[in-house]
Amino acid sequence: MKLISWNVNGIRACLKKGFLDFFKEANADIFCLQETKCQQGQVELEIEGYTSYWNSAEKKGYSGTAVFTKKKPLNVTYGIGKEEHDKEGRIITLEFENFYLVTNYTPNAKRELERLDYRMIWEDEIRKYLLNLNKTKPVIMCGDLNVAHEEIDLKNPKTNRGNAGFTDEEREKMTELLNAGFTDSFRYLYPEKQEYSWWSYMGHAREKNIGWRIDYFITSKDIKKNIKEATIYSEVLGSDHCPIGLEINL
Repeated sequence: MKLISWNVNGIRACLKKGFLDFFKEANADIFCLQETKCQQGQVELEIEGYTSYWNSAEKKGYSGTAVFTKKKPLNVTYGIGKEEHDKEGRIITLEFENFYLVTNYTPNAKRELERLDYRMIWEDEIRKYLLNLNKTKPVIMCGDLNVAHEEIDLKNPKTNRGNAGFTDEEREKMTELLNAGFTDSFRYLYPEKQEYSWWSYMGHAREKNIGWRIDYFITSKDIKKNIKEATIYSEVLGSDHCPIGLEINL
């Protein structure tokens, strides 16, 4: 099974920058989007062979997630069942026969860390949510998790320590999640590889490859041996993030 995740930073803009070319070329079984930045009906995106599910933020032009899948799920839910967390369209969960698929667009702590306290609450709630799903069947969570977990996951760790996405608090929450029974698929296969999935639009960061790895496929530990490949498609343009992929036997 092949899965793709991509923070498109506005699907309407990304569609003008080759989104469909990559979508068709990737030929994924499941293709997840984050930061769609649109309400349903604001974009025409019916793709033959796929059923799509959208979760939009109440605030227009903000956040939002979507999933395109070849195989119809048994069940689909939006959010995590907590009103304070479900207004921004950040979570879609698809239940299949052998696993749950969760696409997640984690809140950014913001430049002055104004949302860090909220982010900490979010992290605890998401961990509880995933652990609850994991009691029934294995979980695959993908998306822009807005954290570089270790120093190897960004180009300039020393100068970025304490900045949004690389605070000790955010990194510790990722450690807690992994310690609770989950695996970072890319790091599992490639413990020493330094590749990035996001680059600032400033200072020609992408040309210089001054990036961060903040997009992930996280799996339940009990299916980590089924992981066949984890890919970062850094050559694919269209957003400030690039797509990431997971191939897994389920």
